[in-house]
Amino acid sequence: MEKLTVSLRSNGKVLELKNPVLTASGTFGYGTEFLPYGDLKSLGGMVLKGISLRPREGNPMPRIVETPCGMLNAVGLQNCGATAFLRDKLNPLPWQETPVIANLYADSLEEFAELAGLLAVDARIAALEVNISCPNVAKGGSLFGQDPAAAAAVTDAVVKRAGPKPVIVKLTPNVTDIVEIALACEGAGADMLSCINTVAGLAVDLNTRKLLPARVPAGLSGPAIKPVGLRCVWQVGRSVRIPIIGVGGIMSVEDVLEYMLVGASAVQVGTATFTRPDTAFALVRDLPAACAKYGIASWDELRGKAEAWG
Repeated sequence: MEKLTVSLRSNGKVLELKNPVLTASGTFGYGTEFLPYGDLKSLGGMVLKGISLRPREGNPMPRIVETPCGMLNAVGLQNCGATAFLRDKLNPLPWQETPVIANLYADSLEEFAELAGLLAVDARIAALEVNISCPNVAKGGSLFGQDPAAAAAVTDAVVKRAGPKPVIVKLTPNVTDIVEIALACEGAGADMLSCINTVAGLAVDLNTRKLLPARVPAGLSGPAIKPVGLRCVWQVGRSVRIPIIGVGGIMSVEDVLEYMLVGASAVQVGTATFTRPDTAFALVRDLPAACAKYGIASWDELRGKAEAWG
């Protein structure tokens, strides 16, 4: 396939990608850490480390635990805060050629709105991704993304401050009905959805008899959750009209194409980066050959075309 470009369009807003491969927040740092492994200009987009209004130190060690076919993490969203992010982290990136997407973290509606307002006015940021897998302090620590009304309220607060910037809401799979949450976010004005965030889990050290990591439950990611991610994208894609970005266990170009078959318009590569820092760059490089191998002439003929048996 000659053209790998993807246009994510919704509510009059557009996010233009030169290819469907983006990086996932929490796995790609501030972007510059990966300059030794590939050309940032080659990526479809960069979703950077989650940003909060004020700096966060994150959780105590150990934060990351390897598991069969995956990884548990409880980093705790360590970051430099919005002011330092805007001052120090964006200029070194090729933001004029590769869309830079800021991932927002907050524990109140007011903080989400303030943070969105700060980031949305910066020309170097192409879109905002909202992490609703955050504890809602006003609700006793329950996650915004586990309640349709709370998810809609966060979405609405960010959309109102985002101006012309597309708002992507990242859904958690740790719910009874992810479609209900997706529809609530779409109804509140979300332009796109990322699907999914990590699956809740933990590990045990038999020798010390301690739970791992130090803060539990933690987030399971990697190939182990790919079937969950595919299921969620498929379910959500049949119910909403806005574009979906598939996330969860993507290691190969076949994984990319499978996510698009179930309804994703683009994907994010996360945990694979910990095993091979050049994974996202390699996927971009290998996509044309994979499209030729599977007879794919356009993304439109692939997206959402997976069929059930019978």
